[in-house]
Order: sequence, then C-alpha cells, then structure tokens
Amino acid sequence: MKKHRVGRVTIPPQPDPAVQETAFAADASPELQVLEHEPLPDDGDSSQRAPLSSSATAAAAAAAAAAQPNNYNYTYGSFPTSDERGRPPGPAKSTTRALAPDLLRGLLMVLMALDHNAMALRSWPHGTAVDGEQDSAVVHEWNRPVAYAIRTLTHLCAPGFTFLLGMGVVYFGRSRTNLGWSARRMAWHFLLRAVVLMLVSVVIGLAMTAGDVWFFNIVLFALAVDYLLAGLLWIAMSRTEQTLAFVLLKVLPDGKKDDPTEPLLQDRQGEEDIAPDRTIIRVADISWHVHNAVLFGLAVLTIWWNIWLSPTGGHCQVEHVEMLPESNWFRIWFYPIQGPHVLSGFPPLAWISFAILGLLYGRVILAKSWSGKAITAANAAAGAAFSLVFVLTRLLHFGNLSEGCLQMPEHIQHPGADQYLTSLPSFFYLTKYPPDVAFWSFTMAGNLFLLALLGTLPSNFASRAFKVLLVFGTSALFFYVVHLILLFSMAVGLVAWLGHSLSFKDPFVGGPVVGVDELWAFFLNWALVLAMLYPLCRWYGRFKRTREPDSIWRFF
Repeated sequence: MKKHRVGRVTIPPQPDPAVQETAFAADASPELQVLEHEPLPDDGDSSQRAPLSSSATAAAAAAAAAAQPNNYNYTYGSFPTSDERGRPPGPAKSTTRALAPDLLRGLLMVLMALDHNAMALRSWPHGTAVDGEQDSAVVHEWNRPVAYAIRTLTHLCAPGFTFLLGMGVVYFGRSRTNLGWSARRMAWHFLLRAVVLMLVSVVIGLAMTAGDVWFFNIVLFALAVDYLLAGLLWIAMSRTEQTLAFVLLKVLPDGKKDDPTEPLLQDRQGEEDIAPDRTIIRVADISWHVHNAVLFGLAVLTIWWNIWLSPTGGHCQVEHVEMLPESNWFRIWFYPIQGPHVLSGFPPLAWISFAILGLLYGRVILAKSWSGKAITAANAAAGAAFSLVFVLTRLLHFGNLSEGCLQMPEHIQHPGADQYLTSLPSFFYLTKYPPDVAFWSFTMAGNLFLLALLGTLPSNFASRAFKVLLVFGTSALFFYVVHLILLFSMAVGLVAWLGHSLSFKDPFVGGPVVGVDELWAFFLNWALVLAMLYPLCRWYGRFKRTREPDSIWRFF
C-alpha cells in the first residue's frame, strides 16, 4: 500500500480502521476537496499543482467559468469517494464543495435580509423584547408576535456566519497546504482579508450615517478580527500538533502488537529515530485529540468571559462594577459601545467562541472520510448536546445575562415564579449584546440541527431545488453589501408612501419612529430585494471564478 507523507514525516496506512486519522496525518486523497470562502478552480491532479497565481491559471479559470458558469460538484465529507479520486488530470473543472454548509450560509443570508428589512422599514423594535437583548437590560414589553418569531430565527445568523468562518479557515488552510503555501503566505492572506472586511465596514458606516459614524461595527469588523485570529490559531496549532506528536513519540512506550519499524524523521542525519507504524499513528492521534480538547476549552472560556466581564454579572438591579477600562479603544474588543462617531454592537472577542467552534468542527470533518450519514448523525447529536446546555441555563440559572430582568405583566403577576418558566417567550428570551451562554448554546444547536437537516438532502436534488440558496451562500460578502444598499434605498420610497408614526422610540436619536408595519409591505419588500439579488449574485459568482485565487475580488 502507498504510504502518505507530511513534510519530513512518513505516515503509513492505518492498520486499523478504528484508529482516528488526524490532521497530523497526510491527506487521504491527492485531490483534496475544499470548502472555503471562495471556490478554487480545479485544474486536475492537485499532487502536481503549484500555487495558482499565474495568468495561465486565470485564463484556465475563466474558460472553465464560461463553460460552466454555476456548476459545482457537491459532496459533504472530507474527501471524494474512490471513483472521484481516480479522475484523470485534464482541463479545469468545477470545484467540489460541501453542500450543507453552502446551503446553510445561503439560508442565513436570507434570514439576515429579513432582519435588516425590519431595520430599514422601521417596522418594529429590533429585538424580541422592546428595549431588550442587552446585558442586564430590564424589559417590560414583548415585541409583537411576528417580530418575536422573526428575530428569534435571525439570532442564528451572526453565530452561524462566525462558525462557518472558522470551519472555512480549516478547509482553506488544508487546501493551501496541499498547494504548497507557506505559513507566512497563509498568515498574510488572513491579514489581508481581515483588512478588506474592516475597510468595507468603515465605508458602509460612513455611507449609512452620512459620515457621522467613523467606526461602524454591525458585524463585519467582528468577522474580520475573528477570521484573522482563527487563521493564526490554526497555523499555530498545526505546528504544535506535530511538535507534541514528536515529543510523545520519544516518551510513549511501544505497543505489544506494533508493526515492523520504519524511519520517522527521514531527513535527520546522524540519528536513528526508529518507530513502529502503529506508534506513529497513536502519537498523532493523541496529539490530535489534545489539540481538539484545547480548542473546546478555548471555546468555552471565550463565551464564559462575557459573563465574567459583565458589569453586573448578568443580574438586573445590582450595583455596576466596571470590569473593563473606561477607554472605548479597549472596551470595543469585548463589549458593545455607542459613543460619538462610534457604533459597535459586535465586539470581536465576545464572538470569537463561535469561530473557535468552527475550527474544531472543521478539524473533525477533515480528520477522515466520513460518510454523509455519519456527519448528519454527529450534527444532530451535537445539536442535542447544545440544546441540553440551553435548557440547563434556564433551569439552573447559569450563563445568562438577563437574571431578574424580565418584568412583563406575567412576571409581575407571579413574583415568586422562575422568570424563564413563566411563559414561552420568557423561556426563549436571549441576550445578544454581548452573547451569553444561553444565546451561544441556543444558536449553535439551531445551526447544527440545520446542518443535519440539510445534510440529508440528496446533492443532485438540493443543488437544483435550492439553487437560490447556493448562489447566495457562495457570494456572501457581495450579498451583504448589496442587500444593505437595496433594502435601505427601497425603504425610503416605502416609508414615504406607507409610513406612519409607530408606538416605539428611535433607539439612537429618540423621539417617535415613522415606519412601515404592514406585513404585506414588509414581506413584499424583502421578496423583491431577494429577487433582485439573485441575478446579481449569480453574475458575481461567475465573475469571481475568473479571478486568481489571491485576487481581492475573491474576498467578496
């Protein structure tokens, strides 16, 4: 059997299928399937590939895009099946992508547009409760039922985007490593992409506020920073994973049934580092699990510090104790702020946990060639585990930034009752700014259940029936920028035509709000914007696939 090689390390084929193939091991296929923020042109046998930056590569990509403008081969697993691996080299072909994550990203884009539509038309307060969803915010009134339902659904968006971002970092890193990229080149890519996202965020803020807000962070700045941090963390862990495996190799005793020996470090002259095959796989497996445990610990730590850094610990009617310096330039990383020329609702380090979970998820997905059924079952099981955590936050009163904050009529009528068990809206009330553990577990459960559901769809059927979601999901940043322009532009005419004074106040400038709350107009505007976005995103998808992999246009 052919042995796989990573750098200077020769990894033999696994003697036991039950042994975990790890990120330390070599790729199971010479033609790695990628899921990243932008698809790579597939130009044949990747074992012969060089970094794709030449004009010839761009021309080949353009020809492929012209021939097959929207044709992806979809799978959902780490690697292709054996018959897919055996495809002979040839001209550029469409890229194989993981179907369920693309569908999920597209669905989240649609839900996000629904939420932003309410902001553009000023249809109702931006939350499940009036003046709610803030850390330790006392709320006295629920939003109207349709607004509550829409807002609860759209809670999945920001966590889902950040989670998929972390997952994409792993796929990107593995695919670029397969193409021969150095760690420095990947770090530069992560930095450049983060800077582009930040600049887009600044431009959007200046445009939407007529130059009044210089620092405008309604999600892109957080995504930019979290993308950079997740990328650097992936690079660091890729190196320490090998280092730990080498250390373990020297101290771990050989198993009784280890296979014949072979060199571990082929290029080290003057040393006889001989290790049994199964020992190499065992230390790689241990190192992989240790690093996964570290990632999970980091994910828990970085969501829990939102509770620890809260001025009240998430309890209403408690004296504030500032846990962070007063400087906005420090607080902006951890806590939502609003001040002169600054509006930041998504502090990057308050949301980094979702990106770390995405890293962990991507590592597990790429660990071996999982079957679709196995991935679906694992997604459902993980969703159930997060659901249990959410229920426990309600029953045991931990991980909430809203303790004692619900003071609706039903709570006043039952002063001694558990506030989260008083009504269904109370049970699902979530604090988003910053996200608490309840929000974290609820939204992760929702996204994982959606991945499980979407993973059950046959790829041929889903790629046709849900083509709109796939088009949106593969042009996410372009969709984001254009949908804001369309929504707020069209809202001007609708508000002038149908707008009237509503019962809530503007949260930024105070005073009564003039908006459109007729549901037919609300959903019609949303549907029209999506209808206009589809051909635009489809065109942009064709265009960006003609660009080189390092092109700035790929970032959108």
